[in-house]
Amino acid sequence: MAEISTVARPYAEAAFKLAQESGSIPAWSDLVGSLGSITADPQVSGRLSDPGLQPARLAEFFASLVPGGLPPEAKNFVLMLAENGRVELLPEIAAQFHALRNAAEGRADLVIESAFPLEGAELASLVASLEKKFVRQLNYRVVIVPELIGGVRVTVGDEVLDASVRGRLAQMATALQS
Repeated sequence: MAEISTVARPYAEAAFKLAQESGSIPAWSDLVGSLGSITADPQVSGRLSDPGLQPARLAEFFASLVPGGLPPEAKNFVLMLAENGRVELLPEIAAQFHALRNAAEGRADLVIESAFPLEGAELASLVASLEKKFVRQLNYRVVIVPELIGGVRVTVGDEVLDASVRGRLAQMATALQS
């Protein structure tokens, strides 16, 4: 069976192309993200497996859950997914849409894990230095992870830079065992 990301890719690319052509990438990004979150909800995912739920009713169901409803293009998108039995892919479609948007805008997502809260000039300096290193603008999010003891661990895409005390202790332990 094909991987979820492989099956979701053409749908994410189609939605992104539609968003580009209509000049509404930010609106579509929010909408696809909302649809992905709705689909991931356990109560909603239980309804998706109902064999009696027709594609048109499923599209109406999603439209009722999105604040402000769905624009016609988005409703057609959800209807197409429902007709093809692919609605459960919406969380992955949302993730891939977000990655396509980042690539088009020269951006990347950055997760900063820190043992202690980072804010103000310290955070701004760290983000600025990481933007220089990765040569793109970074959408950052700070996560507090007390187990790191000190320092930070940053993740951009599939690249991880571990400058935490815990990471350094693990490196030292590995070196001593060799």
